[in-house]
Amino acid sequence: MTSLLFQLVSVFLLLLAPLLASCQQLRRPVDCSAIYQQNRTKPSGVYTIYPAGERSAVEVYCDMTSEGGRWTVIQGRMDGTVNFYRGWDQYKTGFGDPAGEYWLGLDNIRYLTNNRKSELLVDMEDFEGKKVFARYSSFSVGAECDGFMLTVSGFTNGGAGDSLSFHNGMKFTTFDKDQDTYAAGNCARLYLGAFWYAACHYANPNGVYRWGADNTIYAVGVDWFQWKGHDYSLKTISMKVRPVL
Repeated sequence: MTSLLFQLVSVFLLLLAPLLASCQQLRRPVDCSAIYQQNRTKPSGVYTIYPAGERSAVEVYCDMTSEGGRWTVIQGRMDGTVNFYRGWDQYKTGFGDPAGEYWLGLDNIRYLTNNRKSELLVDMEDFEGKKVFARYSSFSVGAECDGFMLTVSGFTNGGAGDSLSFHNGMKFTTFDKDQDTYAAGNCARLYLGAFWYAACHYANPNGVYRWGADNTIYAVGVDWFQWKGHDYSLKTISMKVRPVL
């Protein structure tokens, strides 16, 4: 009797295993908002998300405090330890350390924003310790076949001014893939970064990390023009997305 019961239990567990695995996969968070919904006491920090399904594990920094929390950080600059002057392939897949400076990758940003309405928060700080932000109620990145085109609108001013709407509708440009609208050259090469350049930029968050005011080379720093102009490189800047609930 005991042997038969053991066999029945074993068969039951064997049949149940795929269902349990499936449930576990369903619980895998696609972004930091999902992590927050699972446990609202989790602090800000580095977590694993699955933006494109179970085989797409990627580490990100989750901001659980700013403007209501739940933000997935897609880009961060803070100390100049990571070189952001990189080519298309690296901007597509991502690079850096989510505990420090990093770029999440255009593919992952597209997965996060393409199938549901998302908003964007851009936090920044100068070398005098002042902190401001810009917020956009709608933000998405298109497919690679369309140049990872940026769509952004719904600006709310947190002291930074609006430097991103100028880039709305632009394709992403790197030094080895020119998709900007500047006829005289490649904006990424001219301003030593990579971004949704037009002709060329009011925002250059992936530019050269410099320390505050510096007009040695025009507009190559980590710039947000509407706040500090083209000759001031910010101390920190981070771009964060979350779904609009």
